[in-house]
Amino acid sequence: MKKLSINEWDEADRPREKLERLGAQALSNAELLAILIGSGSRDESAVDLMKRVLADCNNNLNTLGKMGIPDLAGGRYKGLGPAKAITVLAACELGKRRQIEKAEERRHLNSADAIYEYIHPIMQDLDTEEAWILLLNQNYKLIKSIRLSHGGITETAVDVRVIMKQTLLNNATAVVLCHNHPSGNCHPSGNDDKITKHISQACETMRIHFLDHLIITDGRYYSYSEEGRL
Repeated sequence: MKKLSINEWDEADRPREKLERLGAQALSNAELLAILIGSGSRDESAVDLMKRVLADCNNNLNTLGKMGIPDLAGGRYKGLGPAKAITVLAACELGKRRQIEKAEERRHLNSADAIYEYIHPIMQDLDTEEAWILLLNQNYKLIKSIRLSHGGITETAVDVRVIMKQTLLNNATAVVLCHNHPSGNCHPSGNDDKITKHISQACETMRIHFLDHLIITDGRYYSYSEEGRL
């Protein structure tokens, strides 16, 4: 019976599609390695090939990482040549290095000063307005920063729905809005006040803490929170 290639499998069973739907943690070691090598041979899918390789390593990734290129690409495994062997060993080395390194310390953005110090280098040389959101956890540590929009000299669009969507998708419990004034005048406009009010109302409904809205210029900032307007 002819074996199906991965491209002929049901979409739900394909490693790439499975990772996209369920996340990398849902895949077996063989499936993850199959994504790296891309294809197997005419007689064996990439997943089956990597299952066989892993079986020869007692299903131990540390043992796999100790193998050399000749061990993998010496003809024992049809469909696994030097290029694919190098890819597999490079991935094993990255996994080892990740174990050695400490987890990256998240920035603590619990004040307007700290927020300004983080966002100012991003905005200081812009000649048009940009709006960014900073998504924070319950300890006000940064999860992710996202540019919302890139506009004109005097204003940029901010969609409250996008802010709420990104906040929920990233499991953030607090959010900060930042935008720059290329004119150098950090005083808020009527439109700035309006969008601040709309975000505040949306956050209250969704039980998300709207920590601050900062208007950034090169050397100064305006904080709605520090001004008692949040």
